[in-house]
Amino acid sequence: MKDHLVIFDTTLRDGEQSPGASMTKDEKVRIAKQLEKLQVDVIEAGFPAASQGDFDSVHAVASVVKDSTVCALARAVEHDIVRAGEAIKVANSGRIHTFIATSPIHMEKKLRMSPDEVVERAVWAVKRARDFTDNVEFSPEDAGRSELDFLCRVIEAAIDAGATTINIPDTVGYNMPHQFGLLFKNLIERIPNSDKAIFSAHCHNDLGLAAANSLAAVRNGARQVECTINGLGERAGNTALEEVVMAVKTRQDIFNVDTRINTREILPASRLVSSITGFAVQPNKAIVGANAFSHESGIHQDGVLKHRETYEIMRAEDVGWTTNKMVLGKHSGRNAFRTRLEELGITFDAEQDLNDAFARFKELADRKHEIYDEDLQSLVTDNAIQRVENETYRLVSLKAASETGEKPHAEVTLWIAGEESSASAEGSGLVDATFKAIEKLVASGSTLELYSVSNVTNGTDSMGETSVRLELAGRIVNGQGSDTDIVTASAKAYINALNKLKAKNEKAHPQAHV
Repeated sequence: MKDHLVIFDTTLRDGEQSPGASMTKDEKVRIAKQLEKLQVDVIEAGFPAASQGDFDSVHAVASVVKDSTVCALARAVEHDIVRAGEAIKVANSGRIHTFIATSPIHMEKKLRMSPDEVVERAVWAVKRARDFTDNVEFSPEDAGRSELDFLCRVIEAAIDAGATTINIPDTVGYNMPHQFGLLFKNLIERIPNSDKAIFSAHCHNDLGLAAANSLAAVRNGARQVECTINGLGERAGNTALEEVVMAVKTRQDIFNVDTRINTREILPASRLVSSITGFAVQPNKAIVGANAFSHESGIHQDGVLKHRETYEIMRAEDVGWTTNKMVLGKHSGRNAFRTRLEELGITFDAEQDLNDAFARFKELADRKHEIYDEDLQSLVTDNAIQRVENETYRLVSLKAASETGEKPHAEVTLWIAGEESSASAEGSGLVDATFKAIEKLVASGSTLELYSVSNVTNGTDSMGETSVRLELAGRIVNGQGSDTDIVTASAKAYINALNKLKAKNEKAHPQAHV
């Protein structure tokens, strides 16, 4: 009988702390619903004390998620714990995750507290969190650089105070796998009450070892792994959920644990997080990268054709990839469209959302001869992205022209608060000209921090996905757009970002690096 490995997803909290990855409340809810479909055990929805917007987001996620535990982060201070408790009050299953630093450098330089004071504060925080929920997680921040004897002392006290999960963070990605695994072994063996709590690993990827360290911890007694979709996170990112889950699933000969993750939802989750944050997945990324199951070498191709397992250790279909071609065309009906989306795991909360997506499908079918499943997923994502609360700007029409020896030129017509306005501009390229024409109309004063383009499928008629990151007065927002015409997709992404700036979906990033 294998032990259950708890998958704790912190995409909405630690992942969001990645510069430029800030998400709106509605975007967090969309990701949370996908994480629930993925059957994640715990969803860390945010840091309620960071801002009112973050509190609202955690509360919203706690209101809609029923099958996963919703967790809120809190420092070991009264205000944080109270806000966390209030945010998860509506949850079907709620958890408070409280933390305090325990490494000598953090206690001396950051907290300016003695070890005795840290233990006292940790015990108080756990007991205070228990006033709101029996499900309390405690983290000794920077445990990877903490002294073992002191770690044992503070963790034993936290468990006695009522902590049911003890998280050991490699906060700065400093540990080596053998070292991190040994840490778990020593803690579990030396702490008298270690059997009364689940031990968890939370690793950062500064040295590219987050997944390896997490798996080493599992081999040495950890029964929870904290991770993010696509390895999203500040600096070099966090442990990638997809890597840990598939490593455990693929190497059952080594790991005496199993997860409840529905692995076929991994790719949809990866694409959703990528489209919302604007962080593209590198082609050679394990599990979810475009090349993860591709073979170019003739030797490899020959081997796979003869027997898949010669060069593939897992099936592409098991993580959500499909080679099925979407054969519906412009003459296809709404019911066939809906059925295929349901087969891909895509459903709609409202009939109007289906109608909007179907209209976009018909429009795409007129322009693109072959429509693939990936096109459908991009189309539905774009449909959701373009619905922004308090929408101020909307693209009405775009005309762009480029000629050898002449400066590219763009004419843009926008719907702005109920009225249509037009402007034209020249630029160094068609996209540059388009953005300048849009700025003539809106005068946002923002700075373009990032512009990226990726194709959804192969071929010159592929849907293109674009991401735009804008900065204004310290606020950073991401916009996304997709279209078979890359200039139109770029305009959509820019306008999507402008709408977010205008809507003032504020988010103050918590300076917590658990």
